[in-house]
Amino acid sequence: MARRGALLYVGGMGFWREKTLAQMSRAEWESLCDGCGRCCLHKLRDEDTDEIAFTNVACRLLNVNTARCRDYANRKSLVPDCVKLTPKKLEKMDWLPPSCAYRLVHEGKDLPVWHPLRSGRAQSVIEAGASVAGRCLDERQAGPLEDHIMDWPGQMPRRRRA
Repeated sequence: MARRGALLYVGGMGFWREKTLAQMSRAEWESLCDGCGRCCLHKLRDEDTDEIAFTNVACRLLNVNTARCRDYANRKSLVPDCVKLTPKKLEKMDWLPPSCAYRLVHEGKDLPVWHPLRSGRAQSVIEAGASVAGRCLDERQAGPLEDHIMDWPGQMPRRRRA
């Protein structure tokens, strides 16, 4: 049994298995985010091939030590190109990491065992190697994005060693 906010899940059944993204309440939608911060890393798109390259450079609002937005409620006004994810927008997004719960549910897949809705612990995201906490740079200190292209943000996490 795991409790996250006002949502309770028993016996491995969860709302994400029973509802579409569009049917979810705001609380359910928000709880899908595992807090990994991968979507807050800058990405580059090749103009010729349309291929996405992931970087380890974080949005200026992302706390690089905790992988939490410093001002989530006001992020759109502070960072105008920040994307407010919705079920409709999700259909057109090709840059979300493969571990993203919104992407997984949209594709009809289950959440990974380390997701806080399944594990009951926010720390499981870090333990699984999914979090960007301590693995990224602030955009104000990074320099050219091309110098920070990484594979790991665009891959399913592999369990980190202690």
